[in-house]
Amino acid sequence: MFDYLEYTEVEGKDACHDIEIYALSTCGFCKRAMAFLKDQGIAYRYVHVDQTTMELKNKAKAELNAKFNEHVSFPYAVIDGAQTLVGFIEADWRKTLLDS
Repeated sequence: MFDYLEYTEVEGKDACHDIEIYALSTCGFCKRAMAFLKDQGIAYRYVHVDQTTMELKNKAKAELNAKFNEHVSFPYAVIDGAQTLVGFIEADWRKTLLDS
């Protein structure tokens, strides 16, 4: 979504959705969310925003908030550029990504 951030691509057998994960490298919930995606074989890309400059982190958070009108906390997933999942509650992620 943001060409000024460097995303890491994770391949998976399921590429039904375009998924971007904004995460913190030290966040346990972020790690669980990405492990869930990997375990389900879902392709996604991610960026650890805490490993960018403060300027880029703040810019990304402001743009996410403006586009989706949703408070940014981590993990923050953008699905197909139109829907978000904030935080990691496995049941919500499962319903959104596997039951749709």
